[in-house]
Amino acid sequence: MANRLTGSASPYLEQHQDNPVDWWPWDPQAFQEARRRDVPVMISVGYAACHWCHVMAHESFEDEGVARLLNEHFVAIKVDREERPDVDAVYMTATQAMTGQGGWPMTVFATPDGQPFFCGTYFPRPTFMQLLESVSAAWRDQRDDVLRQGSAVVEAIGGLSATAAGAGPMTGEVLDAAAAELSDAFDETRGGFGGAPKFPPHLNLLFLLRHYQRTGSERSLEIVRHTAEQMARGGMYDQLAGGFARYSVDATWTVPHFEKMLYDNALLLRVYTQLWRLVGDPLAERVAGETVEFLRTGLSTPEGGFASALDADTAGEEGLTYVWTPAQLTEALGADDGAFATDLYGVTGRGTFERGTSVLRLARDIDDDPDSPVATRAAAIRQRLHQARSARPQPARDDKVVAAWNGLAVTALAEYAALSHDPDAGRMAVAAATLLAERHLVDGRLRRVSRGGTVGQPAGVLEDYGCVAEAFCAVHQLTGEARWLELAGQLLDTGLAHFGDGRGGFYDTADDAETLVARPADPTDNATPSGLSAMSAALTAYGALTGEPRYREAAQAALATVVPLATRYARFAGYSCSTGEALLSGPYEIAIVEGGPGQSAGGADLLETAWRLAPPGAVIVSGAPDQPGVPLLADRPLIDGVSTAYVCRGFVCDRPVTDPDALAEQLRG
Repeated sequence: MANRLTGSASPYLEQHQDNPVDWWPWDPQAFQEARRRDVPVMISVGYAACHWCHVMAHESFEDEGVARLLNEHFVAIKVDREERPDVDAVYMTATQAMTGQGGWPMTVFATPDGQPFFCGTYFPRPTFMQLLESVSAAWRDQRDDVLRQGSAVVEAIGGLSATAAGAGPMTGEVLDAAAAELSDAFDETRGGFGGAPKFPPHLNLLFLLRHYQRTGSERSLEIVRHTAEQMARGGMYDQLAGGFARYSVDATWTVPHFEKMLYDNALLLRVYTQLWRLVGDPLAERVAGETVEFLRTGLSTPEGGFASALDADTAGEEGLTYVWTPAQLTEALGADDGAFATDLYGVTGRGTFERGTSVLRLARDIDDDPDSPVATRAAAIRQRLHQARSARPQPARDDKVVAAWNGLAVTALAEYAALSHDPDAGRMAVAAATLLAERHLVDGRLRRVSRGGTVGQPAGVLEDYGCVAEAFCAVHQLTGEARWLELAGQLLDTGLAHFGDGRGGFYDTADDAETLVARPADPTDNATPSGLSAMSAALTAYGALTGEPRYREAAQAALATVVPLATRYARFAGYSCSTGEALLSGPYEIAIVEGGPGQSAGGADLLETAWRLAPPGAVIVSGAPDQPGVPLLADRPLIDGVSTAYVCRGFVCDRPVTDPDALAEQLRG
């Protein structure tokens, strides 16, 4: 029998619509029902691609005995953390405060007023049933103690959620110290930071690339190059279809947790694109192109946006789609090519995963010459294996469109399109930006999700405003169209007006959003940029594109609140530090004013030079002089009637140049 989750815009909630649990979505009426029945609330938070969320669902939420206990003694609320990151943030803070760790599925017991009094993550069915009975008994027999515990937790997480005052500007010394801390934590052998599980450190790599540009630090560049190569050769990267899994369960990038998230692939696309741009790395160029293809074939939606994720499981089994045995390779390719693929992709008789299966890795180099017989053979084998794998059962797809994550994808695609001249990548960026502008922007405010072109009710949080505004700035630079800059300004003005804390920082939710037991304000970068760092990046780009200093000043004030984090825990401030590098660099403002007929080639050469040599965070716009709504092209005449480049930094401009070599000299400083 279907429950209240039927028809939800969230695929994760829909996965639970046929449970015997009498689920409620996150709704004030659920808490009213708990007050009416005088029972506590059980809040279960997860997401569609989460393996252990599926395990707990199958073990417990599909079980009649568990459902009977839940339905009799609790109001059960199911939350998609991707749809409601504000709810997730509040209760994750409580879970971490009470248990010292967090993760998904997250299980929270709360009062009918939403105050959490007991928190945890995954519970096996027998433990979960005992827990339900114990919590129900405590609510019945020890009510005062439970209420005191809830009040104490709310007071504690309220203090943890308080925004910090600025600690001084994010200087070059702060950024150098952050880079040094990352260097100390670097895994010299395997790349990345820390041990198992090992997550792709995309935000830190973006920062280190900009740090390398500013300082010439070969150490920063080596950290990026080695980590990028190890990830791309490991099992975390899909050697057949492109795209990265969420993380590696080991320290060697061998066995992934097989879910593929849009945000990881968007951010890693930026890393590999920028690495290719800066040093011409052929592996980075290949991986960037294949990641774009994965976004197109694996995550694109009919409406022009990008789906959130591919599941870790296929038919209830983790990794079923992706793993191989030597016998399966031989069956797909024949004996000779099967043996070649077994060696090439590191498939062993014992296996690197479960039940003697292996995750494909690029175990050895293919001939550098793409036209060599070895490379040609390897390419043909890759295509045949991809076709064979496509005939297998495929993982489910979470096809909701999340505003912030689509913003990350748009920015990455726009950067790649500008550097590669790939028109498909540019079209993908514009199409997704158009979906965000036309569907997610409702009455001047962003909505968090859409599905099938229908926008959902949850309001956008700070990361949505920051990531989408930065994306609109990127599309403005790619296309030269004024509307994108105007839309970015509207989002940033809304962000400043409704999310600011009055001390330079930001809350994650708007001042007129639904009131939760605490108002989250987390400046830490993790799997995605924090709302604060996303806003700072967008404010910096917009300020450079418009020449309006108040946006730059707002970015500087926000980053000042992150300085203590950057100096002590640099791994959790990567995107903030990346924006700090942009501000320290200028950022440069580069205008390519295009000449009339017969001068387009000269403009193209100047634009190519600008994109290839752009300093950290530089903004670049090209087009005819004095285009309405494009401030960077205003009052910039052609020199001698030919295409002309203007390079400015901090409202001070170099002499205009018409020669790409002269432009290159200016950009190299």
